[in-house]
Amino acid sequence: MKPLDPRLLRYARTTRVYLALSVALGAATAGLVIAQATLLADLIARAFLGGASLAALRTPLLLLLGVVAGRALVAWLQEVAAHRSSAAVKSQLRGRLLAQAVRLGPAWLSGERGGELATVATRGVDALDGYFSRYLPQLVLAVIVPLAVGVRILSGDWVSALIIALTLPLIPVFAILVGLSTRAKMDRQWRTLSMLAGHFLDVVAGLPTLKVFGRAKAQARTVREITDRYRRATMATLRVAFLSALVLELLATLSVALVAVSIGLRLVNGEIGLRTALLVLILAPEAYLPLRQVGAQYHASVEGLTAAERIFEVVETPAPAGGTVTDVPDLTRATIRLDGVTVGYDGRDAPALADLSLTVHPGETVALVGPSGAGKSTLLAVLLGFVRPDAGRVLVDWTDLAAFDPDTWRARIAWVPQRPYLFAGTVADNIRLGRPDATDEQVRRAASDANALEFVEALPDGFATRLGDDGAGLSAGQRQRVALARAFLRDAPLLLLDEPTSNLDAESEAAVAEAIRRAAAGRTVVLVAHRPALAALADRTVRIEPAGVAA
Repeated sequence: MKPLDPRLLRYARTTRVYLALSVALGAATAGLVIAQATLLADLIARAFLGGASLAALRTPLLLLLGVVAGRALVAWLQEVAAHRSSAAVKSQLRGRLLAQAVRLGPAWLSGERGGELATVATRGVDALDGYFSRYLPQLVLAVIVPLAVGVRILSGDWVSALIIALTLPLIPVFAILVGLSTRAKMDRQWRTLSMLAGHFLDVVAGLPTLKVFGRAKAQARTVREITDRYRRATMATLRVAFLSALVLELLATLSVALVAVSIGLRLVNGEIGLRTALLVLILAPEAYLPLRQVGAQYHASVEGLTAAERIFEVVETPAPAGGTVTDVPDLTRATIRLDGVTVGYDGRDAPALADLSLTVHPGETVALVGPSGAGKSTLLAVLLGFVRPDAGRVLVDWTDLAAFDPDTWRARIAWVPQRPYLFAGTVADNIRLGRPDATDEQVRRAASDANALEFVEALPDGFATRLGDDGAGLSAGQRQRVALARAFLRDAPLLLLDEPTSNLDAESEAAVAEAIRRAAAGRTVVLVAHRPALAALADRTVRIEPAGVAA
């Protein structure tokens, strides 16, 4: 692992400012360390050899007190800068991770484990605190302080400087050897944690099905086994960390002892003065301390850097190239044409869509019907720009869809997936996701258009009623109508609906169908329909087969 991953400088620009500040504070620390040792050695020499009184030593004592206070201030500034920089870097990395996930789209996300990505974006990014607040500052000090201290010792006693120069490299060499073992164990620990998080999330999501088939206890055993593997991996990492600290402390202690023995022998023989001897003895541990601390703090940072590797992997995943044209035609009057569109997925022998051609006229409601796996949802993903055709084109008034800026294009679309997601929050908050600046009256009108107003007002706190994650507290039909209200509030000219009445009872289906009928007025609507009630809403029904389309 590199001491400083250059990708942190590229993806988190705050790191550059923090590094410059760390170098400045490290230089100040080195100067204060040398000043403190010089003043302390001078005080002791004057007190014991010169017999100076306390009054005569008052000024040096005050200066020493000032230096100690200065070191405390620099340490405090380093801590404040570290935590603020860490917070900014974490925010930037999370933002980049989420933005890249949106750019890659559902097709990419479907091949990833949601629990693993959630762990990386939460605990993984938070683990960078150790890197910024402890490891990186110590790394800067490990470069500046030993060099400054070595130069100061060389000016007073070249023999001690030579001993330090010969023994000092041993600490980073052993730290690297230990670090290689630590990295391997930490990688294993992180993989186990990601597996545990992903599996646990999948188990929780599928718990009702597992209980129906009597497999809940078997999954509990699996979770217990993965948890035990994670415990063993964590304990193995901790053992290496403790042993590495012992090795580094032992090396530093023996090295300082060599300097002390040399100083003692030469002091007895009168080859070196007391003041110089004291200065060297005080400074010698300071030369080894930053390197020892780097080895110790490496273990606190490696989890964050391991997670950062996964973040960089996601951020650097090539996303479909987006266009730059922001002048999107008025979709209330634009014709959308699919011309020989073919889409294939990795791992599938047959394409999801094969040479599909379709024309959707402005203001038209088109129902897509056909067997499961024929590519109806893929067609919606193509229209959303989440999936690029392997062959063929999508034209919007004769302009290729690929030429449009993705965000500008999607701003003209309201999309309701087959199973819409409602977030933990109030009903109004979930509806307002369609248009964050909407007024309460506009939210209420959208709920009315979606046939959701009656049941929302019957809730304990009406629109202020708080929902659990994924809309817990509402029935499937109610969740669907809240999602439709969100789409209606967006007031987009193109409405894409993916089986909006799946898994609903007859009453809920009728309410949703009526809401869609209202929404279709003045809009272009493309909906995937398996039930006759939805197909009846369409101006035209298009049947999609795996080999193509037949109207």
